[in-house]
Amino acid sequence: MESRTKRRLSAAQLDALIRGALGTGALSTEELTDGFANAVWRVTLEDGRQVVVKVAPPPELRQLSYERHLLRTEALVHHLAAPTGLPLPRLLHSGFDDPGLGGDYLVFAALDGVPWSQASSLTDADHRALRHEVGGLLAKLHAIPGQGVYGYPYAGLTGTTWRDAFVVMMGALMDDAVRYATPLPCSLVEIAGAIHSNAHALDEVTVPALVHFDIWPGNVFVTSAPGGQPRVQALIDHERAFWGDPLADFITPTIFGTLSADDPMLAGYRQAGGRLDLTPQARVREALYRLYLNLILLVEDGPRQYPPEDYARIREPATAGVTSCLAFLRQR
Repeated sequence: MESRTKRRLSAAQLDALIRGALGTGALSTEELTDGFANAVWRVTLEDGRQVVVKVAPPPELRQLSYERHLLRTEALVHHLAAPTGLPLPRLLHSGFDDPGLGGDYLVFAALDGVPWSQASSLTDADHRALRHEVGGLLAKLHAIPGQGVYGYPYAGLTGTTWRDAFVVMMGALMDDAVRYATPLPCSLVEIAGAIHSNAHALDEVTVPALVHFDIWPGNVFVTSAPGGQPRVQALIDHERAFWGDPLADFITPTIFGTLSADDPMLAGYRQAGGRLDLTPQARVREALYRLYLNLILLVEDGPRQYPPEDYARIREPATAGVTSCLAFLRQR
């Protein structure tokens, strides 16, 4: 989607960036436009390899509070997760505060699969199998040990407990809503009241897990195994990861809905060793995380300035989601 945060680099600028990173130039470049914030290109190199270059917005451009140093978070996740065998694109180079670019960028080996969201020939059984597999991969991701800190370390939004960190994260997002004068279906006082009235449910989380928080079909690449069975090739776009509650990773895959007890993701998660029970307290946490995600989708239009006709398909269900989450939380 078009966004004011996406860099505009010429073919010559990309070539110079690639030469500095990998020692070889670019034969051709193609912008990948599915993302919402960072600029991304698929590049064919002079030596025949194909890579993906992800470039952060200019550092002087104000974004949401949690979006500070997103590509550094992504690089950290790759360094932590790659040794576990979690399927990821291979990180070839990371550049931070690059003097020529004026910002951060990452270079990955290109994948030969397709995003799950674009795999149009899949059957219902295929989709169920992929959800089961993704659940197992999330269990592997959540098993990566934390360092006793919850939240977004690079953004400075952290706490020594999950309750403290989540309240800080929500507070920063509400500050952003004020900064960008975000139209909301309710007052920030109502949102704050719902959070603080239900924050006790967050105390059930006592170990920080590495949470992707952006697992949707566009961030899951799939390939066909022998016999035509689709398999997950890689999970991508880890820049929005934080340390927190594993349950939060089931919000984006069920965006604008609810997590069903018979979702194949849950079965795959538990089969791989993940522990998650949909207790009444867990449902309260789920509503808090859905509220958080829907607010992000509304507030982020401030710095990004999406085209109104494209953004309507996100704004309308996110607005309804805020209203329904608040209604649920008021009843607790």
